[in-house]
Amino acid sequence: MSTRPLNIDPQNCFIGGAWVPPLGGQALDLRNPSDGTTLCQIARGDAADIDRAVGAAERALDGDWGRATAFERGRVLAKIGALVLENIDELAVLESNDVGKPLKQARADVVALARYMEFYGGAADKLHGQTIPYLEGYTVYTLREPHGVTGHIIPWNYPMQIIGRSVGAALAMGNACVLKPAEEACLTALAFAEIARQAGLPDGALNVVPGLGAEAGAALTKHPRVRHISFTGSVNVGKLIQETASAHVVPVTLELGGKSPQLVFDDADIDAALPFLVNAGIQNAGQTCSASSRILVHRSKFDEVVMKMAARYRDLRAGPALDDHDVGPLVSMRQKDIVESFIAQGHDLEIAARGEIVADAPAGGAYVTPTLFANVDPGHILAQDEIFGPVQVVIPFDDEDQAVAIANGTDFGLVASVWSQNGARQMRLAKRLRAGQVFINNYGAGGGVELPFGGSGLSGHGREKGFEALYGFSTLKTVAAFHGEDK
Repeated sequence: MSTRPLNIDPQNCFIGGAWVPPLGGQALDLRNPSDGTTLCQIARGDAADIDRAVGAAERALDGDWGRATAFERGRVLAKIGALVLENIDELAVLESNDVGKPLKQARADVVALARYMEFYGGAADKLHGQTIPYLEGYTVYTLREPHGVTGHIIPWNYPMQIIGRSVGAALAMGNACVLKPAEEACLTALAFAEIARQAGLPDGALNVVPGLGAEAGAALTKHPRVRHISFTGSVNVGKLIQETASAHVVPVTLELGGKSPQLVFDDADIDAALPFLVNAGIQNAGQTCSASSRILVHRSKFDEVVMKMAARYRDLRAGPALDDHDVGPLVSMRQKDIVESFIAQGHDLEIAARGEIVADAPAGGAYVTPTLFANVDPGHILAQDEIFGPVQVVIPFDDEDQAVAIANGTDFGLVASVWSQNGARQMRLAKRLRAGQVFINNYGAGGGVELPFGGSGLSGHGREKGFEALYGFSTLKTVAAFHGEDK
């Protein structure tokens, strides 16, 4: 554990390497979703604070950060990763209290954040240009260069992981970042800024402005000197951000969610699949963009899969985050109401099983009972819309073509999984499924920092994670030098 406390002040913004109060002098209450109490107050940054942050980022690009070599950037990111791990206990508790996720899941997110810093620290000097054969007398090559100031708007469900895959990649490419965390959960974003400062990241290379999306977030997306926007969140907000950024012809990376299916065929190893079928749906109380909320099962195996999933569901317990139950609270009472309204729309469906909320769960907590529906029509709202809660539906299919039609039958296209021992089927479906990631006999591949992530349709566009993210956070320049033909 680190001997240097993080000492963050959530009522301040982090701009230009310093903790500064928001110019408007306003604050927001931050709620603990486990019991509804006020954790603390956070700064309510606005357009003026965003403008200060953009200015600080520009000065960093004109100064030490802009002059840093690729391997020097990599060394700083590696130091950040090491300090993240030194502070794992403090960061995990912050995330659990802030988001509501069980402590073991929060600790896994800390490890993932460190891994992103390690990966992008090591990748910073590995992204090369190319030489291009061209006309006699010319030497042509390409360069990868940073956009400049990049804006990052992250959601409340996985603050640390999304900081890692977004800010980590942007910094590795030499950009300077302005980060607007979600107002529902921003403590680990502020803690990360302090860790980056302690690791030696130059002032202004990372700036964090908490506040409301309609104020600080909107100001970031419309700022004329921000040259790239990365957003993870809802479809409707993503559309607004893309429209706003288009006014300045700014590229946008959007990751907007999903309705991800797992396809279980008649030759699948059901017992091997079972933990993935359930865990991928209820992790972080189902508040995961890549959550597997649809389970598609061959009719010959349908009853067996439903029976075994139901047995697991009946053992699920939802309770306070720090008590480390299977499922924590949802992030807010508003989110709880949304999820419960979805469940209510399944009143005429078959409920295969439900978990339980522990008896001593605080009355003010945002708890939802994990619920498994079976024999759901593929067109039902519970099989079409992203619920963002601990709710899964199981849908039967008769053959491969029908399975693909159901899997591709939503407006989303983020993740899919195929459970089958048939190698030819695996390869066919990997091509036929509309998804940015397809997993064969697994789901999620352990997080996969190295694996490009993103989707199509309402799941957004652009890719994060892996080397692919570095391409998105850079711009390509072609240099054609004429030096004359050989004599």
